Order: sequence, then C-alpha cells, then structure tokens
Amino acid sequence: MRYATREFRLASALVEAADTLVEDFEATRHLQRVCDHCVELLNARAAGVMLIDGGRVVSLAASSRYERLGLDLLEAQHGGGPCLESHGSGRPVPPVSIRVAHAAGRWPDFTEQALRHDIVTTFAVPLRRRGQLMGALNVFVPTLPGTSGQAADAGLELEVAQVLADAAALGLLNRRAYIQYRTLSGQLQEALSSRVRIEQAKGMLAERWGVGADQAFVALRQYARRRRLALDRAAAMVIEGVAADAELRREIGEGSEGTA
Repeated sequence: MRYATREFRLASALVEAADTLVEDFEATRHLQRVCDHCVELLNARAAGVMLIDGGRVVSLAASSRYERLGLDLLEAQHGGGPCLESHGSGRPVPPVSIRVAHAAGRWPDFTEQALRHDIVTTFAVPLRRRGQLMGALNVFVPTLPGTSGQAADAGLELEVAQVLADAAALGLLNRRAYIQYRTLSGQLQEALSSRVRIEQAKGMLAERWGVGADQAFVALRQYARRRRLALDRAAAMVIEGVAADAELRREIGEGSEGTA
C-alpha cells in the first residue's frame, strides 16, 4: 500500500509539473513545487533546480522547506557541481557521497557547503525534452540511499527524479511555446485590425470625395508621411474624424505611385 500511495503522489506530481498553461503561471514558484515533490517522494532534505541557457545560469529555485539551504547548495556550484555536470553531459549524476567527493577534491566549494549542512549524498538529473537541455534538478539527501527504510534502491530514486525533471522540462517548453503563439496571434490580430482600419479610412475618403479608392489611399499615405505618422494611426484619425479633411484632400496628386 505504501508503494501504491507513492505512485499516486508521483502521478499527481507529474500532472502538476506539466500543467503550465495557466494565466497566473510563475516559473520560479512552479519549479519550487517540483522541488517540493522531490523532497516528499525521495525523502530528501532539500532539492533545487538550476536553469541554464547559453552556458549561463539564468535561474535558481529550491524546495520551500529549507529553501535557503537548497539555494546555498545551488549557488555553491559556480565552480562545479552536480547540476553543472549533469547539464554538461546531458546525463544523470548518480548518488555521490559528499565526504568521498570532498576528499577527492571533486566540487570543493559545493562539497564544503554540503558538509556544513550535514548532507550525506547528492544526485542530479538533467532537465531535458526531445534533446533540448534546460538545466538540472539536484537532490540533497541527509542519509545514504537505501538506509532510511523508505527508499528501496538508488536507481529507483534516480528514475523518479528524472521523470519529475522531464515533466518539468515539458511544462516549461509548453509554456514557452504557448507564449510565442499568443504573441504571434496578437501580432497577426493587430496586423489584421490595422489593415481593416486602413481600408475603412480609404473607403470613407473615396466616398466623401467621390474619387477612386487608389486616389484616396495616396492622399492618406501622403498625409501620414508628411506628419511622420504610422499609416494605421493616420487611418484611425480619419475614422475618428480628427484628421482635417482639407489637408487630406491637398495630398491627392502629390504622390501618384503605389496603391492599396
């Protein structure tokens, strides 16, 4: 029953990690929740996520419980650590004894900080999706894997961490695509609205003056150029009735090139 409960919690965590298409989404808070799930599922002291873009660390997030500890251990990896190693290789860093790593001179700044916080072992997995690396998830454990009576083996712990990291990466990439599509949609909508305003203004002038649509467009374009206005803004002025009709009519014939 204990495993069934853990599997249910893992399934819920994966759904939450992938659910990023909400209006009030905030990346740091979202990653903090992923770290919280790691702590709960893996019986860890703390967990943290390091986002890396173009070889540069761009964001850190840590589990809400012992958040300062998690952030300290992430920040201590500027000269090397599990996160940078996992991201650099694109592969998991299996559980490492902090004392053994420290004695071997591996990640000296990080292991020194981890020993101060009584962290016994650590492991990391890459945040990746379809070959795209975004950073790494690092787990900090106060006991050796398999000694707490809660974790059956280190390999399973690593797999659980990896599926959580994969779900988090999927969520972040989906969010990025969502924002891009929304931005593009907004730009296309604005372009369409602009075109509609220009056509409306052109039609209004052509009907008012009894001229062709091409002549009306020339007048509108010349009016916008002389006053250093965007064509869309000049069209809006015509529609709103704030553009002087006499000035607009003087532009007919000033520029004969170009049609709508």
